[in-house]
Formats: sequence, structure tokens, C-alpha cells
Amino acid sequence: MTTPTVHRIDAWCSIIVGLAVLTSVACRSGVPDRSAHQGLVSHVDSSTVHLRVNLLGYLEDDSKVAVAFSHRTVEAEFQLVDGATGGVVFTGTLQPSRAEGWGTFAHYYEADFSAVDVPGRYYLRAGDDRTPAFAIGRAAYGKAHEDLLGFMRQQRCGYNPFLDRVCHQRDGRSFYGPMPDSTFVDVSGGWHDAGDQLKYLITGSNATARMLLAYEFAGDRFGDATNELGQPGPNGLPDVLDEAKWGLDWLHKMHPGPDQLVHQVADDRDHRGWKMPDEDNSDYGWGPNSYRAAYFATGSPQGLGEFQSEATGIANLAGRFAAAMAMAYRVWAAEGGDSAFALESLRAGREVYAMGRRKEGYQQGNSYGAPYRYSERTWADDMEWGAAELFKATGESAYLQDAIRYARMAGATSWMQRDTAEHYEYYPFVNVGHFALYPLVDAAFQDTLAGYYRDGIERTMERGRTNPYGIGVPFIWCSNNLTTALITQILLYERMTGDRRYHDFMLRQRDWLLGVNPWGTSMFTGIPRDGERPVDVHTSVWALTQREVAGGLVDGPVLRSIYSSLLGITLHDPDEFAEFQNAYVVYHDDIGDYSTNEPTMDGTAGAILWMAWFGN
Repeated sequence: MTTPTVHRIDAWCSIIVGLAVLTSVACRSGVPDRSAHQGLVSHVDSSTVHLRVNLLGYLEDDSKVAVAFSHRTVEAEFQLVDGATGGVVFTGTLQPSRAEGWGTFAHYYEADFSAVDVPGRYYLRAGDDRTPAFAIGRAAYGKAHEDLLGFMRQQRCGYNPFLDRVCHQRDGRSFYGPMPDSTFVDVSGGWHDAGDQLKYLITGSNATARMLLAYEFAGDRFGDATNELGQPGPNGLPDVLDEAKWGLDWLHKMHPGPDQLVHQVADDRDHRGWKMPDEDNSDYGWGPNSYRAAYFATGSPQGLGEFQSEATGIANLAGRFAAAMAMAYRVWAAEGGDSAFALESLRAGREVYAMGRRKEGYQQGNSYGAPYRYSERTWADDMEWGAAELFKATGESAYLQDAIRYARMAGATSWMQRDTAEHYEYYPFVNVGHFALYPLVDAAFQDTLAGYYRDGIERTMERGRTNPYGIGVPFIWCSNNLTTALITQILLYERMTGDRRYHDFMLRQRDWLLGVNPWGTSMFTGIPRDGERPVDVHTSVWALTQREVAGGLVDGPVLRSIYSSLLGITLHDPDEFAEFQNAYVVYHDDIGDYSTNEPTMDGTAGAILWMAWFGN
């Protein structure tokens, strides 16, 4: 871990300063103590009305609700204006929000223009304020999901098509494996985790499986613009499958033997300033830019330095791995035209699932110089997912019985019922196992599975009612990942049941990520290309090349109490959002704020499904 005197720090695992800070803060989405706002009010025109709208736009039949706020009481109309003609197409009245507001602004309103369903480009105005232009219609989202795949390609380790460079070909040297420590094992490939260059099976397995899920959920939305290396030019396979295949090839390497599973490559010795991946100055004992540690999953606490991880088993890793491999079997056997790869994937899925069954429990990430790690503690949900997908692939009843047993164990367990959580404690934030199992069981158990989903959704709706944006997540680290998970859970629930009672609530979560938030910004790099979006992000690519990589979902807003507790944060430029910060939750588009503005690989992968669902 880099020390607080260093001007920047790379990834979450290098910067969570005191796990107790994260777990002791009540991460509610309600209203903070008003007295906490003293001294935060900016000197601004108190008559200004600020409008917040989804910067990409809305489908024709979406509910369409913008948020307005001001320092003064507002009794005014708003207008929806045709961007091409300048004509007013809809007029409404700003309605006071039923929820108490956040921060320095005392008055919040809603501008509902759901009645408009004619495709086109529009903007809203109220008084002297107007929003950027946005779209109504399917074209609003277009191919934005392909941008997310582009960001995934930029995260590739090995050959990186965005940088046209090859890195980390010496990954890695074994630790905790069945062979002598420091034995070479080929675990090259995969994706860099975030702004850092570590690689985790915890996140990589989930990202791979989630892209396969996106293909099964909305496969007709994906094009074929790149080859398997991510270079321009079609290869007969949708790009989402090319990217999933990149992950699958790495997962196969992470399973070098029938009873072997590597769970992490590199550790916090990585965090040595801005660096290009092929010029990695980190040193794991073999010199800079050389071999890196490859940690085998054992189900026991690990750590080469002073700090030991927690571990009770390996089932969290094994379940997600098995799910990805079983889904790969179905896809490549049916559509990928590679029966040998399909069969090899099924074999690997079976083997690793059996490992998880023998060692039920969770394996966490490892650190070297600091006690900060991915703190996943759930695993039954992952085994449920793996068992359900293996049953679909094989028809073997033992897998179905396992899936039902694990489903009952997992139940409604989620971050959704909690206001506090450790970092990634309830990963991967949505239990896809319930969705995978649903069509395989009788009606009574289907009701049970749907009820598990409803339980979490209802709890987030309660939280959403406490704020004018309707946002239902707690603002712990990677809050945008939680929001993406909530959107996904509601879409999966709708596909399972046909019940759309939560649809409008889901749209509020989507709109939050795309501009209906205090800062009026999208939370995806490069989206929209002509609007407010994260630019000055905490990555080496931006720091060293000033090249914008579209499609990356940034960590997102955090509680001010968390932000203020972190070491090493220094904003490099005046805060462009200063007027909209408050004593409760903050967000900065500044390379110096690693807590809110670092794009993550797995968060982006998780968002591909719903972005594609809304897209063309």
C-alpha cells in the first residue's frame, strides 16, 4: 500500500483507510442532521432553479421524471421543448417532492413529462434554467452498451487493443498451491481490476458470467465490430461473446489442475503510482515488471505479509466459476461453433463446482502491506447459480437438488436489507442464482424465489422514499455497483414473473446513473459524448495519455463521513460541483478522488445487461 504522503493511490484495495470506518458508518439514504450543513452553503444566486434530467434520455413508454431544486420556494411551470424546432411540446407544473431534500438546497420538485412519447430530441426549461438536450425513443440508448464493452477491452491484461500493448506475460509465481512456492504457473490474460493492475477471480468470474447473462438476456442488441483480440473487424461472433471468451480463457488458466484454483494475481505491491501496464514498476521479489504472485484458493486465511485475509472455504469463487463455464458450454455448443471449447468448459465447471461443494464458505482477496481487501462473506448464492447452470447443461438431478438447497440457504440475503456493509461483503450484489433456478422448479418454489427478490427490492424502495431522487442504495464504497445491481434485480424479476410493479422505481435508479443526481452528471465515462460525464478519472490511462475511454462505470458517490476519513485524497482542481456538495454525500470528477471517480471493471460488466436492454 502506498503511504499517505504519495500524491495518488491506485485501487480500492490500496485506499480503504480503516475497514472499521466503512462498517461503523450508518449508510442510510435518508436526510442528515441539518446542523451539519453549516458552512457548506455556496454563495450563489438564491433564485436559481437547477434541473436534472437523464442525459441519454427515455424510451417512449418510460415514466419520465426530472428533478428540480432551488434555495427558494418555486411556483412555476416547466416546458418540454423540441430541440429541432424550438417549439414547446408539453407544459407542466413543478410539483413539490414528498421527500425531504439533501444538503444546501431546501426545496425540491418533480417535473413529470411521462405523457410525451414521440421520438425526438428535447430539452426542459423552467425559468431561466434549461437542461442539455436528450432523446426520447429507442435511439436514446442506441449502442451505448457497446461503449461498455470497449471499456472492458481497455482493461484487458495481456494484449490490450486500446493501448496496442502487451503486458504481464510473466504472471505468475505460485503461493499456497500444491507445488513449491514460486513455481511458475501461466495465469496471463484476464482484466485489470480497476485503475490498478491486479487481477481477481472474485471479480473476473462475475464479469465473465454477467456478460454471458447479458447475451442470453438481450443478445439481439449486440453487434460484431471487433475480432477476438478486440481489434476492428468482425469475426462472426457478437462482441459481447468475444469479451466473455477473453474472460473464459483466463478462467481456464486459473484452474490449472482438477483440484486447483488460483484466486488472485498480484497484490497491493502494485500500487506504485501512475504506470503503463507494460512498464509495471511493481516488484514481487523478481525485479520490476517481472513475475507477480499467483495465490491459490485454499479456503484458509492467507497473506504473505503481516496481514491475513479471512477465509472459510472457496464456494463463492467456485460457484461463479461454474456458472460461467456452464453458460459457456450452452452458448458455444449451440451458437459458438466450438464444441471442443464447450466440452472443456463444462468439464472445468464440474471440477471447480465439486471443489466448492467440498469447501463451502468464502475466500477473500489477499493483501500484502495493509489489511484492506475484498471482504466477500456470502457464497450460497454463488453455488446456487453454479448448480442451476450445471443442471441446465447436464440435466443431472443432483445439481438441481443442490441449487434448491443453496437457494433456501441464500434466501433474501443481500446488502439491500442493510444500511452498513463491509466492502464487497455481499458480492456480487445481486443473486443471479434465483433467476437461473426459477424456470427449473414448480410454481410454489417459484413464488418463494420471486419473494426473495421482492424482499430486497421493497427494502430499497423504502430507502428511496426518503430522498427526492428516489435512489434506493446506501452510499458505501462503489455505490454505483449497488445501483446497477438493483436495476438488474428488478429486470430479472420482471423477466421471471411478468410483474412490473417496480418498473418506475427501476427507472429512477437508471436515471440517477445518467444524470438525475445532485451533480447533474452521468456516471459512465464517455456517455453521453456531448454531455456532463466523468472525464478526470483515477486511471493511469487518463493520467499518462489524456485519452478518454468511453463506457467505464465509476465508483460513484460516497458518504461524506467515509470520504473525509480517507488518507491521500487531494483534489487537483477546483471542485466544479462545489455548489452541489453537502454534508451527507459527495462526488468529484477529479483524478485525485479515488473514492468516487475510479472506473471499475466488474461494475462496468454488470451494467452491460441493463444498458443493452434499453439499447438498440
